[in-house]
Amino acid sequence: MTIYAIGDIQGCYQELQALLRKIEFQAGRDQLWFTGDLINRGPASLEVLRFVKQLGEGAVTVLGNHDLHCLAVACGHGSLHDKDSLDEILAAPDRDELLTWLRQRPLLHHDQTLDVSLVHAGLPPQWDLAQARACAGELEQVLRSDVFLDYFAHMYGDTPKLWCDTLQGWERLRFITNCFTRLRYVDAKGQLCLSAKGPPGSQPRGCLPWFQAPQRKSRGHKILFGHWSALGLYLGDDVVGLDTGCLWG
Repeated sequence: MTIYAIGDIQGCYQELQALLRKIEFQAGRDQLWFTGDLINRGPASLEVLRFVKQLGEGAVTVLGNHDLHCLAVACGHGSLHDKDSLDEILAAPDRDELLTWLRQRPLLHHDQTLDVSLVHAGLPPQWDLAQARACAGELEQVLRSDVFLDYFAHMYGDTPKLWCDTLQGWERLRFITNCFTRLRYVDAKGQLCLSAKGPPGSQPRGCLPWFQAPQRKSRGHKILFGHWSALGLYLGDDVVGLDTGCLWG
């Protein structure tokens, strides 16, 4: 089996199919790992969602911020933005089946044999891999439970900005959400700099890419991530950024 890791699709179905032809992907033989944000902004989010779902164990995808945004809107706890392209999903006859499947995707996928982890955005410097996996499990349990509606009512927001083991309730889950699905930069104290979205060099003074934080405890484990089209393809010692901005051409 060959494993292919692919960056954010965001509804670009035709481009995805062209890529799969190029790598001669064969369902049943190969496996695709997606960095999340399967949907939104692109022209064919519904087709992408249906395609990846029907691959079954042939695909692994983690949740991204656009995926969670779609789920929140479907639950009545989010508003569509001008650039969103989620209407087809929300009006689809198989909407409930698709969204239930999406809601049950992980925040972090770890392959123990390869010692490689897949996330959408990043990890805060305070987490080692074991802590990251535990925090992902906390949020996944909530998303797959009967209280997921309450979660989406409290998901949005930029605070808290700093991890503490004593964080509880919605604040704890919001911090976990923001790390896995929105993180790009942190400051010298390890606080999340969520307003900074441009390429390295454009960030506010004192902020640096999450994977360059000198105190990062997840060093030594290979981490694949997406979310950061302004960064583009990034090949680091133990991190690989895969969002090459297909949506932007």
